[in-house]
Amino acid sequence: MKLASVELRGKKTFGAIVDGGFVDLGARLGASCPDLIALFETDGLARAQEMAHNAADAPLEELVYRPVNPRRDMRMFALGWAYKAHQLEAGKEELTHPNMFSKHPQSLVGHGQAIIRPRLSDRFDFEGEVAIVIGKGGRHIPAAQAMAHIGGYSIVMDGSVRDYQKHSVTAGKNFDASSSFGPWLVTPDELGDPKKMVLSTRLNGQVMQHSGFDLMAWDLAELITYISGICALEPGDVISTGTPGGVGHRRDPQVFMKAGDVLEVEVSGIGVLRNPVVDEAV
Repeated sequence: MKLASVELRGKKTFGAIVDGGFVDLGARLGASCPDLIALFETDGLARAQEMAHNAADAPLEELVYRPVNPRRDMRMFALGWAYKAHQLEAGKEELTHPNMFSKHPQSLVGHGQAIIRPRLSDRFDFEGEVAIVIGKGGRHIPAAQAMAHIGGYSIVMDGSVRDYQKHSVTAGKNFDASSSFGPWLVTPDELGDPKKMVLSTRLNGQVMQHSGFDLMAWDLAELITYISGICALEPGDVISTGTPGGVGHRRDPQVFMKAGDVLEVEVSGIGVLRNPVVDEAV
């Protein structure tokens, strides 16, 4: 099942992406399930799956996509140097533990929405990533049980302002509306084996990054175990699993995003996250 957080005809809602359109689960479930993440909090996936067989309420063209988890208290645990190729291009030694930073909800927009190149920098870079959304929370989750805690898979474009990142990772990764998250969440039963996913990042149609997800340095179950040892994971928490090689600032010549560009991150089994680039308003 594909689940998306959207705005439809001026109203914020969520629902299932089906052949031919969108089934509005928010309208059907009402106040008992106010957003997509509440489906996991209330064990509502089975009921949602039944409703997804109804006739579509709207064509996809009417949807305005929001980040998959649109809540302002969303937590995103993002990984750095998670692929061997990215470690090599950055001159990093092989890591013994995951390198993590946080991304704030305010830094994220949905599929089709403009990502903003900040006025303070012209070194606005792209990082295509696979994201996992936690469906069942827990603390000190054993690796053998960790995959059962995944509610679904999505895509993140981790917009990175490289000159600010040099003196502060938090700053470089969290400019308002500089990253994107979507277009939807794909549940594990529909996705199948996550190791078979292939990620491609395209800037104006040119392939910049291309890698199998099986080349990521960390096992998903081990990541969930590691993070849940630090803090209790909750439904709706997101782990953005890092980017492969090919980022703009490691190219010769360097490539940075500018107004008028279109950035696409495609992951097989999930879809395409597409965003135009605009300059921050003066």
